[in-house]
Amino acid sequence: MRIPEHVAIIMDGNRRWAKKKKLSSLQGHRYGAEVLLKVVKAAAKIGISTLSVFVFSTENWARKASEIRELMRLLRFYLTTLKKEMIQEEVRLKVIGDLSRLPKMLQKLIDKVEEETKGGRRIELVLAINYGGKNEIVRAVTSLVKDFADKKIDLKEISESLIATYLDTHGIKDPDLLIRTSGEMRISNFFLWQISYAEMYMTDVLWPDFNEEHLMRAIEVYQHRIRRQGQ
Repeated sequence: MRIPEHVAIIMDGNRRWAKKKKLSSLQGHRYGAEVLLKVVKAAAKIGISTLSVFVFSTENWARKASEIRELMRLLRFYLTTLKKEMIQEEVRLKVIGDLSRLPKMLQKLIDKVEEETKGGRRIELVLAINYGGKNEIVRAVTSLVKDFADKKIDLKEISESLIATYLDTHGIKDPDLLIRTSGEMRISNFFLWQISYAEMYMTDVLWPDFNEEHLMRAIEVYQHRIRRQGQ
């Protein structure tokens, strides 16, 4: 059966799940982080080559400072503790987004884990951290204009394929399937350029409850879609 090469997920519902369970928001994020590794393993077993997940958006800075601090600590904790397992499972990590705003310690840790997992050939895990589709396009256009001003590119060279080389996802195939959990029906500024022809699957399942069965259901729906892509 047709398996999507690249699946992107908007992991939504951690806080609502925690509220339903009478837990703190942080506990909801912790459960969500644990679910992610299980989903990565399931995706690799199915034969998905790339799994991209929306971890922290450029808009998430509007949350309470205490929650943001805990999220950054949680990121450090899981990158540190799961590095060995990612290497064992042959998971190659790539982090995208405007990382300059992240704590320096976290930036260094990201570089280290990316370097130490670069040999992974089973699946690529793309974490979008401090990422926003609009922000990414602005950064790409800024770099392109600078290169044009420096005479590194000619006006006639500008094309969709050239612009794509300035995006965070350069070298990564565009998603075939976008999954959003928690029942929301929007893309929330995620992969605005990349999902132009992705199939979309929305589920009411909150992210901490998402599992391999739900992933398989999304892929089954994808397999029954006819991807005309403008034809």
